[in-house]
Amino acid sequence: MSSATDFGKAAEGHRWVDHAARAGMIAYGVVNLLIAWLALQLAFGDREGSTTSTGAMSQLAQQPFGKVLVWLVAVGMLLLVGWRVLEAAFGHDSEDGAKRTGKRVFSAGKALIYLAIAISAIRVATSSGGGGGKGGGTDSTTRTLMDLPGGQVLVFLLGAGIIGYGVFQIYHAWSEGFRKNLTSEGKSGDSGSAYVAFGKAGYTAKGIAVGIVGGLFIYASVTHSAKKSGGLDVALQKVLQQPYGPFLLGALALGIGAYGLFCFARARHLSR
Repeated sequence: MSSATDFGKAAEGHRWVDHAARAGMIAYGVVNLLIAWLALQLAFGDREGSTTSTGAMSQLAQQPFGKVLVWLVAVGMLLLVGWRVLEAAFGHDSEDGAKRTGKRVFSAGKALIYLAIAISAIRVATSSGGGGGKGGGTDSTTRTLMDLPGGQVLVFLLGAGIIGYGVFQIYHAWSEGFRKNLTSEGKSGDSGSAYVAFGKAGYTAKGIAVGIVGGLFIYASVTHSAKKSGGLDVALQKVLQQPYGPFLLGALALGIGAYGLFCFARARHLSR
């Protein structure tokens, strides 16, 4: 058991994991830029695209050599999954007790998010049409949870957890906690200032969007209606329906795009 743990720790700290993380961050940056572009199109009146990772992959698949690009994104996301799984199992050794456990759980959660995007990419790459989907999967998941004993409470707690994660993202933005993910070179000079600005705008926008998704789950639990829940695409539609909706959605889209650019910066100046 000790030898397996030692092997895992050595693998987690290996320089090839750095290369995998960099490749994955580039792929994740591409996904976020595509979602931002779809959200901007939605803000300007285009109702065709789905502002989800699947919608983003479908958009990418329509470009020249699109299926190849989608496969590259899928591989990049799977590399991120591998990195985060190693972190969850063997990483954060510099921390003690509950803090280390919390960070490992967070890494496991990130692995699940990256895996969902990778699955979306693989489905688009292996399909003949590459349809974007409309988020029916979220309704189905919510309905399944609702049918369980105490299902309403479970959906409410899920929504509260998602909102908590969104609030953490915003806190992460304004405390500039993301700076630790960049090397000292990536935080210095004019380019470093730009990277930090991208991170602050990006984490804020993602926190707001995630918080809205959590709010939808809570509303679904209170009304006992699975159709009231939804993913990112439904959340952005809700933003669009508010006063000054196109302006608000456009600002959110630019923030998500800024996060995509921060992913590229992180790939170039990775610190982990």
